[in-house]
Amino acid sequence: MESKNFSNRRIGFVGVGRMGANMARHLKEAGFAVTSVYDVDATRAESVAGELGCQASRTLSGVTAGADVILTVVSDDAAMLRIFARDGDSLLTGAEGRLFINCATVSPRTHVEVERLAGNAGAHALEACMASSITQAREGSLYLMCAGEEEVFKKAGPVLSALSSSMRFVGKAGEAAKVKALVNMVMNINTAGLAEGLGLGHALGLDLTVLREVFSQTGANSRVLQTDGEDMQNHEHSCFFSAAHAAKDSGIALKLAEEAGLDLPLAAATKKQYDRMVAEGLGELDKSGIAQLTFRNL
Repeated sequence: MESKNFSNRRIGFVGVGRMGANMARHLKEAGFAVTSVYDVDATRAESVAGELGCQASRTLSGVTAGADVILTVVSDDAAMLRIFARDGDSLLTGAEGRLFINCATVSPRTHVEVERLAGNAGAHALEACMASSITQAREGSLYLMCAGEEEVFKKAGPVLSALSSSMRFVGKAGEAAKVKALVNMVMNINTAGLAEGLGLGHALGLDLTVLREVFSQTGANSRVLQTDGEDMQNHEHSCFFSAAHAAKDSGIALKLAEEAGLDLPLAAATKKQYDRMVAEGLGELDKSGIAQLTFRNL
């Protein structure tokens, strides 16, 4: 697979929700041949396919048949293992020579298993975990943490470069998923902490715009303050990264901590808050919606 003509390679997508669809749009605009998309929501796949002028595949095997490189952006471990099933409709059918770039936040062991399954089918798999949101997916400015075989990472370079403003190769299969789990765990803790700080400020009658400005100039500053602070103040929680995904990702980190024999009380408390949002029907709000659990009179 030679990179010099990589833009002529056929690109398929499995999972065209908020992130996947915008990644596909960007690659199309960047000159890549996006030939097929698949989603469990067939209506969504047809809509994105119509926009991109490509096929909406009804089967996973159809995506593999019509593409050289397949990017997967699915919801969780179960979905990941389902699309790479050993039998039935699967991306592994006729997969020899294909490259799978797997962008979902799933457990490290699932990425390791997918790399093994792809190898058995004569294909390659690479982790490309994303630490960015919808806007960056659309602009091609994702931050990517990649893992797998370094030679596969190099071969995937043109596609990865088109999608990202920065990327890092961190090691063997599963390592990027570990790093991503920790990134999201810390982000979620910061988000919960900011929500409580602004919620208490609101209860004390403070001017939240002034409070956010003070936070930004002191030890209370964070990237989350920049991305979520104003939304929390204005109770605007249009979804860029859902509370349901925050709960899932914190759970991945807590599982890793359990396996390592560590107790992480802040991560555990944060997950309980996001689990509560899901239980109360708020799971599809942005993660900033955790403020809804703290602010009074909402």
